[in-house]
Amino acid sequence: MFGSILNSLLDIIAPHVCHICGRRADSYLCKDCVQGINLINDGFCTICGIPFISKASSLHVCGRCIKKKPKFTMARSIGIYEDVLMDAVHKLKYNGKTSLAKPLGLLMAEKLSSAFSLEPKAFLIVPVPLHKKRLKERGFNQSLLLAREVAKTHHIHLDYLNFKRIRYTEPQINLKDKDRLKNVKGAFSVKDALIFKGKKILLIDDVYTTGATVTECVKVLKKAGAKTVHVFTLARVCRV
Repeated sequence: MFGSILNSLLDIIAPHVCHICGRRADSYLCKDCVQGINLINDGFCTICGIPFISKASSLHVCGRCIKKKPKFTMARSIGIYEDVLMDAVHKLKYNGKTSLAKPLGLLMAEKLSSAFSLEPKAFLIVPVPLHKKRLKERGFNQSLLLAREVAKTHHIHLDYLNFKRIRYTEPQINLKDKDRLKNVKGAFSVKDALIFKGKKILLIDDVYTTGATVTECVKVLKKAGAKTVHVFTLARVCRV
């Protein structure tokens, strides 16, 4: 927590230096670095949003979604989890560079309307929660920081108090794919189900890897009465 506070103070003292390349800029993420993000604009699964290997591929449903349709309505991500975007996420999440949340969140806000066919204001935004122990360790929830920028830009209601992570789990990054679903099973809970009943939820997270975390979240939110759940993440891990 102290590290994130110190980084925030340093940002005030020496503002507007790109946290990725170190050059002076109009934002903590300069235009050159933004242009270095491999955006997912076409050639992806129409359900889970995973980009296809060939950019020339037309939009269609991927093999995994044909085999087992996800619990969410659809998922979309801004860019591929590599190079600039990976560096930005790491610096935000693990180095306490919380000032990156604004430019990254604004990228998500800018793409929201084109990512989903629904009007942004139709959604209730819900960030993927952190367990209170990890929140204390990190000092912030990166998904909430991103969600706040999206909500503020589009004037959408944001709820981060009624969807909780009630079980402390091992970081998913340390686990094999088959163990990820087991790791997050029973990890989430709804405080007030009436908040979500009949609502179209926009679930926001930083990175979509295998979908285990968001799948468990969607299951709990739909059980609470959510009409639909759309998943929106900053980055997407691509696996061949």
